[in-house]
Parts: sequence; C-alpha cells; structure tokens
Amino acid sequence: MTKYRDGLDGVLHALADPTRRTMLDRMTDGPVSVTDLAAPFGIALPTAMTHVRVLVDAGLVETTKSGRVRACALRPGALDEASAWITRRQRMWAHRLRSLDRTLEQGETT
Repeated sequence: MTKYRDGLDGVLHALADPTRRTMLDRMTDGPVSVTDLAAPFGIALPTAMTHVRVLVDAGLVETTKSGRVRACALRPGALDEASAWITRRQRMWAHRLRSLDRTLEQGETT
C-alpha cells in the first residue's frame, strides 16, 4: 500500500475509494464498530481494517478499542482542508467562466 503524507493527499486518496466513502457516511450518526462497517460489503475484518487504517492515516477517523470491539468515529473538521481546496478551485473556475462569458458577449456585439 502506498503511504501518503498527512493532509490533502491522504484525504483525497482515502475519499477516492467508494467503500471508504460509504464507511464515512455510516459514521455520521456516531461511532460504528469495524464489524458493522464491514457487514454491508461482505468483506473480511482484515480488509475492513485496511480501509479503516487508510481513513485513520488520512486524519478522517479516530478509533477506540473497548475489549474486542474497535469503534470508528469521524474526526471533527477532518474535511476542512479538502473542502477549502475544492472551494478555491470552484471560485477560480467560476471567475474564469465569467471572464469567458464577458469575452464572448463582447465578440457578439462587434
């Protein structure tokens, strides 16, 4: 498995996988055990733990262990950096498209 630095690269890598995105969605109402995260996918616990490890390494999830149960919970604010990066790109492209629209409108009037 490729190791990613903390930050945006790790977050985007973690979010690139649909299984991990679904696992994150399942944690929105609170902590979920790894067993419960694995169940809908029919995957083995070691495979689920591999996904969880990627989420933890990306800083998106925290885990706690109580007896034999490992619970996973979202880290507050974990998506802030990715959200800010995406927002900056959205604003940049919106600005460029507005500029293109103005240029095209000026070309139509001449």
